[in-house]
Amino acid sequence: MKELLIISLLGIAVLAADILKLRKAIFPLIMLGLLSTIVCCIADWGHNEIPFQQYGGMLLFDNLALAFTVVISLIAMFWFVLTSDYFRGDGARRTDLYALALFSICGAVVMVSFSNMMMLFLGLEILSIPLYVLAASEKRNILSNEAGFKYFFLGSLASAIILFGIALIYGATGSFDLATIASKVAVLGSSSTLLMVGVTMIIAGFAFKISVAPFHLWAPDVYQGAPTAVTAFMATIVKAAAFAALYKLFNGAFAGLSDKFTTSFAVMSAVTLIVANIIASVQVNSKRLLAYSSVSHAGFMLGFIMMSTSVPGKYLLFYVLAYSIASLTAFGALHHVSSIQEGDESTDAFKGLVKRNPMMAVAMTLALLSMAGIPPLSGFLAKYFVISGVLNGGYLWLVIIMILSSVVAMYYYLKLIIAMFTPIENAGRIVVARSQQLLYGLFAVLLVALFFGASALELISF
Repeated sequence: MKELLIISLLGIAVLAADILKLRKAIFPLIMLGLLSTIVCCIADWGHNEIPFQQYGGMLLFDNLALAFTVVISLIAMFWFVLTSDYFRGDGARRTDLYALALFSICGAVVMVSFSNMMMLFLGLEILSIPLYVLAASEKRNILSNEAGFKYFFLGSLASAIILFGIALIYGATGSFDLATIASKVAVLGSSSTLLMVGVTMIIAGFAFKISVAPFHLWAPDVYQGAPTAVTAFMATIVKAAAFAALYKLFNGAFAGLSDKFTTSFAVMSAVTLIVANIIASVQVNSKRLLAYSSVSHAGFMLGFIMMSTSVPGKYLLFYVLAYSIASLTAFGALHHVSSIQEGDESTDAFKGLVKRNPMMAVAMTLALLSMAGIPPLSGFLAKYFVISGVLNGGYLWLVIIMILSSVVAMYYYLKLIIAMFTPIENAGRIVVARSQQLLYGLFAVLLVALFFGASALELISF
């Protein structure tokens, strides 16, 4: 519970600091708050805290929730440092954006720690509503306004579908509590039409949120139109929270129905991988390319959901961490490259990056290779874990699609890598803040270190 209180109070403290004219203290305060959250998670490990248990205990901070809270907080710290130049300018605007991001992170923590369906919906809305504003935060940019409207409209539709599904599940089981729902599901099975329709609606609603086919059509437009800093947030923290929540549902409350939806998840994963990678391979706008790449990785992570009863959540956690670091690196480099080139987001904008900023180019190269699944990088092990789980489940055809899609992904990632190492005349250096330069170096190290440190997963139990 301390973790949730720290982040929510941190958002309020940021607004208060702006009122008190303490704007210089805001960024250090955010870093300290997120670091404190990580420390509290480590201190609470193994305690399985249920806040306000006497009032129903609608949250559960078990090891799964604490582990994902640590990853979300860590990625948030990286995100704030990497995009700090986006928040420069008008002080009031900067403070508002900081606060909105923190409140959205608060929703993400609720989504990984809920033990009641109503808390799931509240967490989803707390996560989403600030993002609608952030997506449209560039008020003079028509693409940003369009992205905010599309995200709001389709996000609201997805939330409504999820809420309807929750209502149907309540009608079938008589409870919002996950443990009670799990016991009812074990008895009812697939015999209850009301229950099956409710679960199907929740899957459909989450499919919008995590952008898997055929519910992904909004993602490329919103990712392209939103400010790149916000796109990086949506592609990492939002996906992490949504997949953690979906895993928690099908590993717990809906575990008795997992086998009924396994084939559906497999088909959605396959369609997502095929569509996303084929379309990504013909993109000339690097932001849309990375958007389809994000959709493709959602297809991979869906493999953990379809095998949730047999694959431990720690492997999904590893995939989320490896993917988030690589994605932050890619979107961060795009943000810095396009901002110095008057908004140019084409693949040609990366030409000569190896001389313009060698550290950024190395980190970006490693990030793209990691997302493609090339060893010895963390993305290789992340894909190995999901492919191994799917193969053990007997879905050889899906494994073949996953491997072939990675080959296609290598093609369009190579387009960006080749552009970075293509010489260009009269190209000035791309200078970023020292903290950001060091962060790119840290990302490069982590992408390799996580590959060799993955054995530490055996020490984690949840």
